[in-house]
Amino acid sequence: MATDVLKKVPQVSVDIDGNVELAGNTSIRFLINGKPSTMFGSNIADVLQSIPASQIKSIEVITNPGAKYDAQGLGGIINIILKKSTARGINGNLSLTAGTLQQNGALNFNARKGNFGMNAFVSGNARLTRKTSYHSNRLSTDTATKNNAQLEQDGQTEFNRYGFQTGIGFDWTLREKNNFSGSINYNGFGNKANGFVNQAEVIQNGAGNILSQINSINRTMNLFHERSFDFGLNYKRTFTKEDQELEVSFNSSQGPNNRQSGNDQFIQPQDSLIYGTRSDNPGTEDESEFAVDYVQPLSENIHLGFGGKLTWYDINSTADILLWQPFLHDYAFDSSLSNYLGYHQNVYAAYSELGFPIGKLFDAKIGARYERTQINSFYSDANERVISGYNTWVPSFFILRKLGESQSLKFNYSKRIERPDFGDLNPFINTSDPKNVTAGNPYLKPEIGNRVELSYNNDLGNTGSFMLTLFYRENKDDIQPFIRYYPSIVVGDTTYTNVAVTTRENIGIEKNVGTSLSCDLHLNSKFNVRTNLFFFYRHTINQQDAGFNSNSTNWRFNMNASYQFPKNFAAEFFGNFNSPRHEAQGKYPSFTSYSFAFRKLIWKKKGSLAFTMNNIFSEYIKQETFLFGPGFVTDNVRKVPFRSIGLNFTWKFGRLEFKKEKEDNSDNMNEPGTSY
Repeated sequence: MATDVLKKVPQVSVDIDGNVELAGNTSIRFLINGKPSTMFGSNIADVLQSIPASQIKSIEVITNPGAKYDAQGLGGIINIILKKSTARGINGNLSLTAGTLQQNGALNFNARKGNFGMNAFVSGNARLTRKTSYHSNRLSTDTATKNNAQLEQDGQTEFNRYGFQTGIGFDWTLREKNNFSGSINYNGFGNKANGFVNQAEVIQNGAGNILSQINSINRTMNLFHERSFDFGLNYKRTFTKEDQELEVSFNSSQGPNNRQSGNDQFIQPQDSLIYGTRSDNPGTEDESEFAVDYVQPLSENIHLGFGGKLTWYDINSTADILLWQPFLHDYAFDSSLSNYLGYHQNVYAAYSELGFPIGKLFDAKIGARYERTQINSFYSDANERVISGYNTWVPSFFILRKLGESQSLKFNYSKRIERPDFGDLNPFINTSDPKNVTAGNPYLKPEIGNRVELSYNNDLGNTGSFMLTLFYRENKDDIQPFIRYYPSIVVGDTTYTNVAVTTRENIGIEKNVGTSLSCDLHLNSKFNVRTNLFFFYRHTINQQDAGFNSNSTNWRFNMNASYQFPKNFAAEFFGNFNSPRHEAQGKYPSFTSYSFAFRKLIWKKKGSLAFTMNNIFSEYIKQETFLFGPGFVTDNVRKVPFRSIGLNFTWKFGRLEFKKEKEDNSDNMNEPGTSY
């Protein structure tokens, strides 16, 4: 899976649920082969776990993108580059994995004759149904009545997910200097969860007298699925003059999706139904972009680049809610809980950047990007159409100092923006747990970030490489999940008591300063070790709840060691540790994972068998989350099944006569990222 590959990338962390952070930030612009896709807009964890590792050629990480790149994504850009063969004739590979937790398979097919090539692929992934148990204890106070409430929940959820991808692409070089390429992909993924929660709720007055005591059981159901159709067409023109090029591209992605949820709450011991909902939330997420980029060498060492892009982003979401009516003994449509969102966003962008030497001391690149964002939205609960817009100037600069043949020092700065996406804005109110209600926020403002980075790189030749990075990042209008506690709240025609409502909010200001240390060591011709230590200090200024600021130290360490034995046999170990994470409203759990893998090449190295073990010494990972805010304190404990074993078979077939590719003499100033 793509998540397994990402775990090994410096400055990237993946938690137990598959959520990804880059340089301590979850705001990441994900691309597939350099192109956007709506499938990343709703549930990134599901998408990444639907991409088999066998499909991935490399992963490009750009923490400080230049002016050529979209300003979207505060943490930076992660570009997942899928495999595409340059071999002549017909060739491909087949990969199948059977495991106790994950099952996946992938087939790649490539054909090339002369200057024309085609590739096709299909892949699928399934996470088998597993049970996750959890316990939650919330203590809350009604500041008006001084009554105290204790809510204890013990539950269990059966969860599974699936995903598939298929696509076809081509590239055609005409008269050496004209290259046409395109692709059509169809993707799908989803998840399903069924469970129950035993609830004990006790309300006491200030003197400690019990005012009410209610025991109940809540049976829940949640279902999500999405389809994504992606289309891309690209034209690239090179010229007689070296490095002069023109590129024109059009990409479009359409993604219908659907969320369904339901619950039935029974009072105990009578076991009578007192509350229930059935929710259906179909939606669509469409994104298209048209871009033109041009590079003009002004001299041997001076290059001017400029271009523009137009992006259309449209969201439509309808939520139909049925509410249990005791007097009817049936579910009926509730217009006060149901809602509609129509959100249309256009971004008009233009940029220019200049790369040049500063004497013999530095290579530099400076750039500026202008983005005009225009929004036209309608939210049924507000019953009004909102038309607004804002301008964003995005400066960037990079300075590279070469220290001999093998060492370099780079300083860069970039400004980034995080525009709310479908998952942030969707106003669908999920009341499957009426004591813990969740909803999106259609009124979110964009988040703005500034990042400064200094990095030192040392190429040790046959011994490996070493990289040290220092960074500082500040985000304004920081978007985070946010919880508010209500002793009583009216949503539509329904009154909820002792409830925590979680939405996405512009929390305030977040400041991060830290370092990343990466080593790739070849101890001998057979033994390789890669390590990464990522350490940062975070200060959050909470402007939603004044005075509830937070400070924390966070770190992550991983190590990947591999050894090549005789007779085409290899072994690998990977270990990862993420420290607890502090946010504005509490502490999220640490995470430790490790894996062993053994691989044997067969059939004259055209095939392989691999045996993998993940967290083999413990069936579950226990995670404790501590959250607090005005009027409430919550402690949650989950036991997530994580131990697994798997067997993989891979077979390469066809001819492997590779076309020689143009040598890359770039000094990495044009593409300020690193591939893994």
